Amino acid sequence: MTGKALVALSVAVAAVIGFGIGAANAGVERLYVLDCGENLGKDQSRWSPGVNAGKAIEFSDNCYLIRHDKGLLLWDTGVPDAVAAMPDGMVVANGAIVYRRAKTLAEQLAELGVKPADVTYVALSHTHGDHVGNVALFPESTVLMQGAEYDWAMTQPVKPAFAAGQKFEKLAGDRDVFGDGSVTILSTPGHTPGHQSLLVRLAKTGYVVLSGDAVHFRDNWEHRRVPSMNFNRDQTLTSLQRIQSVLDERHAQLWINHDKAQTDGLRHAPAYYE
Repeated sequence: MTGKALVALSVAVAAVIGFGIGAANAGVERLYVLDCGENLGKDQSRWSPGVNAGKAIEFSDNCYLIRHDKGLLLWDTGVPDAVAAMPDGMVVANGAIVYRRAKTLAEQLAELGVKPADVTYVALSHTHGDHVGNVALFPESTVLMQGAEYDWAMTQPVKPAFAAGQKFEKLAGDRDVFGDGSVTILSTPGHTPGHQSLLVRLAKTGYVVLSGDAVHFRDNWEHRRVPSMNFNRDQTLTSLQRIQSVLDERHAQLWINHDKAQTDGLRHAPAYYE
């Protein structure tokens, strides 16, 4: 082999190795768990029919910031930031729930060096108030939500407070957000008509499913209980089975947004998962 041929071969090999390294490092770089409030439910049986009737229950409420090499995705926006200034919280759902908030979403993002304009996508599990409370903070971000959810939300007495001129991408099923399989929106209707969950692939942690409100706490998951306020019971049960299949196929963890015991055991920002 000539000297020129050897040089060409070396360059080609280096290019292949370099591509391989880049591919290995591409995708989700970090996942941050943000404190997006807490909900006090006056009667647990609203969420677990026939179980603990009249007993109060405390729910966590998380948002998740995902740093991908192609941009930032924020999953849900939590209880309105304004609630942080309300000593007694905000009473909603005809008195059934009290929202509280210790830190604003805006200040938690700022602590990570993130401005709202830096967020490429805001993906919403659904449009209940404790998930869309701060979506108007992101007028330059594209909101990813199911078209069925958007249409339903626009018929409700209290509509989400979207920003004027908010950009939407209305989905009709699953969506591979960045095109590499690392962040995948899963259509999981039932709690609401267009509820969705998120499958995240992390290099060190593995796969995680962020379940939104497909299920509210571990005991309901284990017993496949459907809250009385859910939009469609059969769709809910089908979605829970779909999530179980994804967990089995991907050997994934299930992170239940409102399960306070589980949330208390997670690392919160500025710590992160890789």
